[in-house]
Amino acid sequence: MFAEFAFPIFERCINDYHVIDDVYQPALNPYEKGSIEYLLYAKNWVDTVQWHYEDIIRDPQIDPVTALDLKRKIDASNQVRTDMVEYIDSYFLQKYAGVQVKADAKINTESPAWAIDRLSILALKIYHMSEEANRAEATPEHRAKCQEKLNVLLDQKNDMFVSISQLIEDIENGDKYMKVYKQMKMYNDEELNPVLYQNKK
Repeated sequence: MFAEFAFPIFERCINDYHVIDDVYQPALNPYEKGSIEYLLYAKNWVDTVQWHYEDIIRDPQIDPVTALDLKRKIDASNQVRTDMVEYIDSYFLQKYAGVQVKADAKINTESPAWAIDRLSILALKIYHMSEEANRAEATPEHRAKCQEKLNVLLDQKNDMFVSISQLIEDIENGDKYMKVYKQMKMYNDEELNPVLYQNKK
């Protein structure tokens, strides 16, 4: 059950981040480098930092220069997130390279790693919605509304556990096959973003 295996790693990462709660703190990955656990923790760390970048940049009083710097950091973070998803898919591709794909096998709308990406973000939503549902200084109405939302997120987590497990099981059995598309993001590429390549002239 890969999703059930990954989720506690995401939770540990989120809790570790919030000990200091600073987007500039170093990541201290507790897992062995090269392991899938290390990669999952690193993936969620990027997601967690970016979550807080997105909070900071929405401050209506933010200095424009600071906002521009944060926008650059968010763009870079998005690229790292995409790269890490592709690394996780490489893990699955290698793991199931020997599977005999059935003639009538179907392709899924997303790869296992993109589903895991959504699970990582869901872990963050659950953490922060739980904070709001239990925020002592908030009104009872606010806490109640947030608890309702938290219940939906927890239900979604259970559904994702099932659906990710089913997808991976289908791949293991040859009922579905993986086809990974490199995301080929264009906005960071000096050869593909018109603003960047025009500035090179």
